[in-house]
Amino acid sequence: MPVLPRIAEYADELTAIRRDFHQHPEIGFEEVRTSAKVAELLKSWGVDEVHTGIGKTGVVGIIYGKKPGRSIGLRADMDALPMDELTNLPYASKNPGRFHGCGHDGHTTMLLGAARYLAETRNFSGRAVVIFQPAEEGLGGARAMLTDGLFEKFPCDEVYGIHNNPLAEPNKVGVKPGTAMAGASFFDITVQGVGSHGAMPHQARDPIVVATSLVQNLQTIVSRNVEPLKPAVLSVTQIHSGSAYNVVPDKAAIAGTIRYFDDGVKELIHNRVRQLCAGFAQSYGVEVSVDIREIFSVLVNDEACSKAYLEAAADIVGEENISETNDLMTGSEDFADMLKAVPGAYCTLGHKGTVPLHNPAFIFDDDMLPVGASIMARIVERRLPL
Repeated sequence: MPVLPRIAEYADELTAIRRDFHQHPEIGFEEVRTSAKVAELLKSWGVDEVHTGIGKTGVVGIIYGKKPGRSIGLRADMDALPMDELTNLPYASKNPGRFHGCGHDGHTTMLLGAARYLAETRNFSGRAVVIFQPAEEGLGGARAMLTDGLFEKFPCDEVYGIHNNPLAEPNKVGVKPGTAMAGASFFDITVQGVGSHGAMPHQARDPIVVATSLVQNLQTIVSRNVEPLKPAVLSVTQIHSGSAYNVVPDKAAIAGTIRYFDDGVKELIHNRVRQLCAGFAQSYGVEVSVDIREIFSVLVNDEACSKAYLEAAADIVGEENISETNDLMTGSEDFADMLKAVPGAYCTLGHKGTVPLHNPAFIFDDDMLPVGASIMARIVERRLPL
């Protein structure tokens, strides 16, 4: 089975919708225009129930099949990134400092395409629950929807998500059963020292010396404290201090991220960061404060749901284009929190392009819109047969 024929008929409309979202990107929990457009389209296509304001700017639609039965959730993220776009496309972002550089405009549109098809055909038993999530990019949108009672208000037996992959061949679908994507924590460290004239550093307790030494020691945690066969990443991504050539500042700030696939590893790294900060504070006679926040859970795909997702994808892209992957991804995805609450699976879908995600020159391939929409619709039909 190729792209579902009915979805192919309105593929051009999906492209227009996606490009409209692309021109008007909104970052996490600010997706006011986006969520309003989503709700408007769902209502216009006859979706039975449309609920807004779930997790602040999230939207949930309910579509009933021809017979009673179980419920399948389909999820897409809606938020853009806080960065400028450098694509020079005719439909480039009109909002400075806002860019759909991760393809969430495409994910939203694919789910809209699936919702329209399911509302028109209803060739399934039970309910399809379409979940449009805000704030995936590190702001906890999934957790916000869960806190608002997402699965209590709209119970799902399974839930499925999808992400574009510009570095894979077009129409290649991959799923990693079991543990698939890393959990992530963000950390902020502040070194409070004593400032002085740059020509009289003996009068200071230089926070830059402390911060740079601390950064080097943080890099030993993964190499010397974590078991070699347990993958982990600790990256310092920011250092800020000082504002003049002739002033030793009194404060330095360090920030970064930790990635892991095991909660024991997470706790070990968190504890070692705190221990190093306390040790440096004592050694240098400064104050070192540390704030570590768990942002993403480890994403674990259900084995049976992973197999079912690949089977549904094979109906659309062919057996030769599906694969059960073995590689762990150190990237993170907050769909993991939904998968902790409800079994399901998360797949990637390849498309044309050579520029990676989160790059200011990233371009989403609109040819994948009907493909992704068809896969999402097909998993509902397969898991909720008449």
